[in-house]
Amino acid sequence: MVHVPVTPGRRLELIMKSFRRLVCTTLALGVGVTGLLTSTPAPARAETVPPAKVLGGSFADPDVMKVGDTYWAYATNAGGKNVPTASAPSLAGPWTRQSTDAMPTRPSWVKQTGGWHWAPEVFQLGSTYVMYYTARSAVHDRQCIGMATSSKPQGPFTDDSGKAMICHPDEGGDIDAASYTEGGKRYILYKSDANAIGKPPTLFLQEVSARNGRSLVGSRVALLRNDRAEESGVIEAPTLVKRQGRYVLFYSAGYYGKNEDGISPYFTSYATSTTLKGTYTKAYRPLVTRASTDKVMNGPGGQDVVTGADGDHLILHGHTTEGRSMYQAALGWINGYPVVRGSRVRYEAENGVLNDASVRSEAGASQGKVVGKIDNADSSVTLSVYAPRAGKYNVHVRFAAGYGDATHKVFVNDTQQGTANYPNGAWSSWRTTTVPVTLTEGVNKIKFVKGKAWAELDQIEVA
Repeated sequence: MVHVPVTPGRRLELIMKSFRRLVCTTLALGVGVTGLLTSTPAPARAETVPPAKVLGGSFADPDVMKVGDTYWAYATNAGGKNVPTASAPSLAGPWTRQSTDAMPTRPSWVKQTGGWHWAPEVFQLGSTYVMYYTARSAVHDRQCIGMATSSKPQGPFTDDSGKAMICHPDEGGDIDAASYTEGGKRYILYKSDANAIGKPPTLFLQEVSARNGRSLVGSRVALLRNDRAEESGVIEAPTLVKRQGRYVLFYSAGYYGKNEDGISPYFTSYATSTTLKGTYTKAYRPLVTRASTDKVMNGPGGQDVVTGADGDHLILHGHTTEGRSMYQAALGWINGYPVVRGSRVRYEAENGVLNDASVRSEAGASQGKVVGKIDNADSSVTLSVYAPRAGKYNVHVRFAAGYGDATHKVFVNDTQQGTANYPNGAWSSWRTTTVPVTLTEGVNKIKFVKGKAWAELDQIEVA
């Protein structure tokens, strides 16, 4: 979804060059920051802060809003409730499930049996609370989007319109509504549920009346479509924000359930654009996956972006033994690109600032290049990484050492914080070692300096 043909490696290189210019002309930075999909992640260490499970049990597709001093969360039907709710004094909790159903009565246009109420989105419009929700049309037997209102955030929400707000049964139906406002205008985002009829789904943007949030204005605009193998024919759950001049469209993709091994391939990713209506370009790698969180989360998706007292947070669900439970993670931004604390971000060594070292091609390496000849006392590789919050992180270093055990001294912002140890192996046999570090919020310089013997660097991942 770019205007000119660009290879994946070249696209990442161009983004990283832009990041370098943004921060400092003498620094090499790893932007286009995304979570890593890797088949053999190193075990997580206690130093890093993973996404936190803040509400157990089944609470899928969470939507969170703040009213006064209280956070309210809404989820897909569970426990006999059409719209389960919970409240908390902070995003970290403690969260308390409400005993009442936020939408106890199904509207007349909705099928009256079965668990078909999905992915509610709630926002305030004047003194009224508005809920976009997905339900099964009694006429078309497809999922469609409705709108309900309440005088209180906990409900009860009612929909007396007698019909769905958005419904395209010929396209497989519509699900996963989200709200976005800009310049006095309101928009609804949603997914055409085309994969329900074996066709590629699309994420749409539609302007609605700023006065009532329901009346459609003009024509809808297609923002993003399923077009990658790892998406398994599914792209859904759009969430749109604008940060640092860039539009960021989060979405979930892949199979939401679990395979025979109990592993869910569902993941959260994003696409960016410089204009509201696109073109949107997908991130090079997914943002949050089971692997990128070192297996802390299983099938992370159904995300929402919520701003707290300490900045933005990503709220999402993940499979647990209790169901799809709610998680929270710190979310930061660099040049309009998201970084999630606890989800690995990859930075290529060859894009760093090199001193008395050189880049060579390597077929088995990430992006096909590595840094070698880090052979002398003044040899070093400096990478700039981004931390959403100050604190402890793990730096996972992919290396090769084939002439005895080797080390690099690891400096963070010009202060040595540790040593990367590289057990002897073989050149072009790439392995990973982990170094715990403490980072400040924002951009940090991590420098690898020649230590004992010799090693080559492929890339690092920071979580």
